[in-house]
Amino acid sequence: MKPWTFIHTCDMQPGSPRSFRFNPRFMENWQTARKQLAEMAADLMLVGGDLTRDGSIHDFELETIKAELDALPYPYHAIPGNMDTGNKHASVDGATGREDTRLNVTAEQLNRFARFLGEFPWSFVHKDVRFSGFYAAVAGSGLSHETRMWDWLENELPTASRAKHHVMMMHYPLFIDDINEPTSDLTDPDEYIAWYFSIDQPHRSRIFDAFKSTGVEMVVSGHIHCRRAVQEIDGIRFFKCAGIAMPQWATKWEDGHPRLGFYRFDVTANGIIDTFIPLTFESQAEGAYGPGGHPKPEQRDYAMAWEKG
Repeated sequence: MKPWTFIHTCDMQPGSPRSFRFNPRFMENWQTARKQLAEMAADLMLVGGDLTRDGSIHDFELETIKAELDALPYPYHAIPGNMDTGNKHASVDGATGREDTRLNVTAEQLNRFARFLGEFPWSFVHKDVRFSGFYAAVAGSGLSHETRMWDWLENELPTASRAKHHVMMMHYPLFIDDINEPTSDLTDPDEYIAWYFSIDQPHRSRIFDAFKSTGVEMVVSGHIHCRRAVQEIDGIRFFKCAGIAMPQWATKWEDGHPRLGFYRFDVTANGIIDTFIPLTFESQAEGAYGPGGHPKPEQRDYAMAWEKG
């Protein structure tokens, strides 16, 4: 077979001077990535969520990132991240004072993302590779989107035609260190970050069982913004991928790498070979306004925005 390439990128979060908590460093890093991506030869690109900084609030951020992705020389297939729609479901508020229950993903946010970037979950075959993508943060939400997700995972995918390879894309990693680790306690300050970055039980085990029943070979995820050495469990390779905007949790693992960038995957007769592509330049721009994290909408002071309207 003739080798061919696909790309995975995630966590761009460029933001906009029109919105609150804009950081020019994130924007410059995305523009660097954009230039590198535009110069690459690939059949397609997977976009693993957090396409925006405040897309969960502002349509114009979704409009802009769509236009920029549309301009690339190959098609792309996107799923949402929590910055685009809302966080995974929390039944109580956590230890950080964020009021996590107010940040739960909503149906309105999910539908808005779909209007701009396409419906999800999705699955298709390209040159004997099945690509699938979904947003696991809806697990436990009780939304109609959760019902749709489980039906897709447990009923539709198992009956879909099998391809030589099956690549699954998520935003939230399925787990932090071990597929069987217990759910972290968001009310415990020492466990909050692990809770924020992973999928809770029993949803995790249910999703993992669905992966095994549908022949998933690779799972690529973002959200953490820290690339880790690939872990293989029951024949499935799990990729925790780097971010584009900024690094996070750089000291969590000895095999963790905070360098910003994206993955190129080459499909060959011998399998799918991964190559990390670092950004050619990591911005040190200053001049950010607005805090990080998840400020409440009523706390966002748009008088600080550089561009009005």
